[in-house]
Formats: sequence, structure tokens, C-alpha cells
Amino acid sequence: MQNKKNLWFIVGITILNAIGMTIVLPLFPFLLEKYVANTKIAATMSLLVSIFAICQFFAAPIFGTLSDRFGRKPILLISLLGSVIGYLLLGIGGALWILFLGRIIDGITAGNQSALFAYISDTTEPHERGKWFGYLGGANGLGFMVGPAIGGLLGAKSITLPFYVTAIITFISIACIFIFVPESLTTEKRTKQITWKSFNTFTHLKEIFSIKTAKSLIIMGAFFYIGLGIWQFNASIFLKDVFKWGPEFIGGVFVLVGICDILSRVIILPQMLKKYSEQTVGIIGLLGLVVGLGLLFISAFITSVFFIVGAVACIVLGEGLFDPSYNARLSNTVTEDKQGLLQGTSQSLQALYHVLVPLGAAAIYSYNKATVFGIATILMICGFLLFINMNNNNS
Repeated sequence: MQNKKNLWFIVGITILNAIGMTIVLPLFPFLLEKYVANTKIAATMSLLVSIFAICQFFAAPIFGTLSDRFGRKPILLISLLGSVIGYLLLGIGGALWILFLGRIIDGITAGNQSALFAYISDTTEPHERGKWFGYLGGANGLGFMVGPAIGGLLGAKSITLPFYVTAIITFISIACIFIFVPESLTTEKRTKQITWKSFNTFTHLKEIFSIKTAKSLIIMGAFFYIGLGIWQFNASIFLKDVFKWGPEFIGGVFVLVGICDILSRVIILPQMLKKYSEQTVGIIGLLGLVVGLGLLFISAFITSVFFIVGAVACIVLGEGLFDPSYNARLSNTVTEDKQGLLQGTSQSLQALYHVLVPLGAAAIYSYNKATVFGIATILMICGFLLFINMNNNNS
């Protein structure tokens, strides 16, 4: 029962984190107006996003390893403190280099997601992890719905105000973790020593890829995350260009995304896991993603609102079923003393996808609007077939 209370606290912290991160998302274009010409805002925004992801790519496995040695709680606190400093620098501003410094500090200390996932792995039985990873995803979905709305309201009063509010929210998360959340990794289960190799990101990647089951899952996951990233990056511009929708209709689509995300992860997933194995639930989720991305491809030729609604529902529900099941299965490939390293490596690779996918997807989209979703569908089919093959080999 005590563990359950701690886990719900982690879910609550995840909601606060997600609200804090997404409050500032709608404001970057307006913030950058002070520092660069209108023609350079898009390029500067992409650099701010990329520099964060690049820093996270190098830092996440290192912080994951440190959490295996010193525990999850200290890493969570350091990571969130870095975010507080980053948001404060964005609010203070004064020069473009200060904004980049804020993003670099936040990216270097961006180990909170891997530490949260490792915390769940530490405190749950293997058969329960899918459900709790789903709750974390639902918490993120709720925060991603609430955050931008709060950011828009606060930004109407002052562009910098939301950054200070985000820093306060993040500091509240730090206080809650420090006071209420106990350490999940006991001393006897921790990694015994840290060497200079522990600060080499590529050493950690090599170590995880030396584990056959983890390697197979991560390769399969690359097809999933890249295919999904293509949809996430191109959704708004696709709806604007092909369907000629304005901000209010596109905003409505993202409300639908949030509703489906919470519905799938918090309600549907736990019920399905009572009846089916994680592998079966994962297969159903991937099938939904294939259908949804296929409908998006078709909608480039047949501009029907029913295709879009069906595509969004299938993609988000499919992601909500597969992603937690995938993370639960991935966590079972290593022992307790390597959970931080594993989750850090996973977050690191996802950060790399966040750098590469927008660049590749934008280039393909500018060439042909339908092709980019055709490629996403093919990638998801490949992931689907790999996942089924892995299940057959394990059975």
C-alpha cells in the first residue's frame, strides 16, 4: 500500500512536469521576436529545440547510470533544478545567447524522465509495469492538454510571465519529491562503482546494445518512434495545407489527441492487461498505428474529415496501448542496478530522433505531402512485423 501511494505521487509529479514543460511551448515564437527578425524565428526555434535534444542525447545515459549508483531521488532533484535554472534564464533573457544557455542547462540535466521510469521499474512487479507506465503517459497527456492553455492565458499578460510560473511549478515538484517521495533503489541493488567510462555516452549505448533482447527491442522501437515522430512533426502543417483548417480546428484535433491519449492509457490499457498479455496488447496498439498512419496517407488524396478523425483516434489509441507495453517489456531486459542506464539510453535515443526526424520529415514533406505519411506507414509496418517476429521467437 505504501508503494502504491508513492507511485501515485510520481504520477502527480509527472503531471506537474508536463504542465511546466508545455506552458512555454506556444510562446517561443513571440519570445524570439525580441531577438531575431521574423524571417529567422522558425530557424532559431528549430535550433533551440535541437540544442536541447542534442544535450539530452549525450547526458541522459550518464544521468541514468548515476541514478543506478546514487539512487533515483538525487537525480530527479538535480534534473528538475536544472529545469528551474533553464526556465528562469528564458524568462530573464536579455540576449539570444542567454536563451540558448537556458536550453543547454535544461538539456544537460534532462534526466527526470528516465529517473521517473526507473522509479516505476524499481517499485513495481514486472507484470504491473505496463499499467503504471500507462499512467505516466496519461499524466503526460493531461499535462500536455492543460499546459499550453495556461501558457496562452499567461502569455497574453506577459510573454515572460509563463517562464517564471513554470520555474515555480518545477520548484514545487522539487519540494514534493524532497519531502514526500522516498528513495526507490536500495543500497544493495545499486551499481557499486563509477569510473571515467561512466561519463562516456557511447560506452553506455554499447553496453545496452550488448544485451541481445534489449538491442532487438530498441531497434524495433526505432521504427515506432520515427514513424510516430513523422506524424507528430507534420500534423499541424498537414491539416493547414491539405484541409485548409485554421488554428481553431487544428486546436480541436489536439484536444481529441489529448482525450484519446488519456482514455487509452488510463482506462483502456489497464482493462486490456487484465485479459491479454503485454505482447498481445502491444500488437493491437501497433496495428492501430498502422491503420491510423495509412488513413493519413489516404487523406492526402481524399480530404475527408472522417479519415482525419479516424486516423487521429487510431494513432493515439494505438500509441497509448503500445508505448507503455513496450517500455514495460524493455525494463524487464535488465536487472535493477541497470534500470537507470537502460531508461537513460532509451531517452537519449528518443532525443536523437527528435533532432533527425523533423529535418528528414520536413525535406520529404516539401517534396510531397503524401509521401511522408506513406513512409511513416511503411516504417510502422516494419516495426509491427519485427515485434511479431520477436514474440514468435520467444514463444
